[in-house]
Amino acid sequence: MSRVEKQTFKQNKKMKNFSSKDLINPASRFPTLFVDSLKDLVSSQLPWQKAGLQQTTSGYGAKLTNSYKVSYEEKLYRIYTTCYSNSGSSWFTVKGQKIYIS
Repeated sequence: MSRVEKQTFKQNKKMKNFSSKDLINPASRFPTLFVDSLKDLVSSQLPWQKAGLQQTTSGYGAKLTNSYKVSYEEKLYRIYTTCYSNSGSSWFTVKGQKIYIS
C-alpha cells in the first residue's frame, strides 16, 4: 500500500473493512461481496483514467481496471471489471481467488 493509500485509508473512517464473514456463498465458485454504497470504496484513479482515457478502444474486455479499491481484511484491493456486450461483472482477487462484487 502506498503512502497516499495509507493516508486515505486512515482518513476514511466511514469506509467499511470487509472480511470473509461478509461473503455470500464463500464455498462456491463465485463468492460474492455485497457493497451497498460507494462510501465503502476508495477512489484511486490511475493517471490515464484521470485523463479520461479508456483501457481498450471498444471499452470491452476481460480485465478492465476500475477506478475504485475495496478494503478486504485490512488490505486495499483494486477492483476489475469484465465487460462484454451490455453486461459486466466487477471483482477483485485475493490469493488467486476471484471475489465478485454485487
